Amino acid sequence: MIISILTYVKPIQEVEKYLQQHNSYLDNYYNEKKFIASGRRNPRTGGVILMDATLEEAQEIAKHDPFLIHEVAEYSFIGFLPSKCAPEFTHLLK
Repeated sequence: MIISILTYVKPIQEVEKYLQQHNSYLDNYYNEKKFIASGRRNPRTGGVILMDATLEEAQEIAKHDPFLIHEVAEYSFIGFLPSKCAPEFTHLLK
């Protein structure tokens, strides 16, 4: 599992130009069952995507994000192996 951290590198007005395209990108990978959860960071300096992917898959998936393509955000990745979770999320334990 991968936690992808997006950090905006351009003003929010520039980021918002690509928000609809970014949401389509998210929808695509939710449909492919690669994304588990996503949302804005608070304060709004970027976002977070929880991925069901290897590091290599996550890096490849990120290349398709309009935020990265248009250089308004940068990605960093944190891999982790969940060992415990709430009962309704046990299907995420591998």
